[in-house]
Amino acid sequence: MSETPDCNHDSTTSPAVSPEGVLERAAAILRAAGDPGRLRLLELLRSGERCVTELADFTGDSLSTISARLRVLRSERLLTRRRDGKHQYYSLADHHIDELLQGVFEHAAEEEPR
Repeated sequence: MSETPDCNHDSTTSPAVSPEGVLERAAAILRAAGDPGRLRLLELLRSGERCVTELADFTGDSLSTISARLRVLRSERLLTRRRDGKHQYYSLADHHIDELLQGVFEHAAEEEPR
């Protein structure tokens, strides 16, 4: 019979855990940003507001593809939208999104430990 190793933890104090609704919301945000095409749009919008046509030009994707990706990102409140005549302009919703992206890109660019 094997013994459970003593990991020296205090089982009387539980770690801080977010409420279920917050966890669900965070998971939805990460799912929305988890597609490379949508992540590319978020990265492009880090430098400032862009119209749909600009985003299509930068990525080489069709307007309908860009619009579909933007719709997903906007539905999770990662983006804001403004209309100017016939043009729709998108930008990151707030500084939290920019900070999240910065951390993700920095972490992804780190070399793996040897």
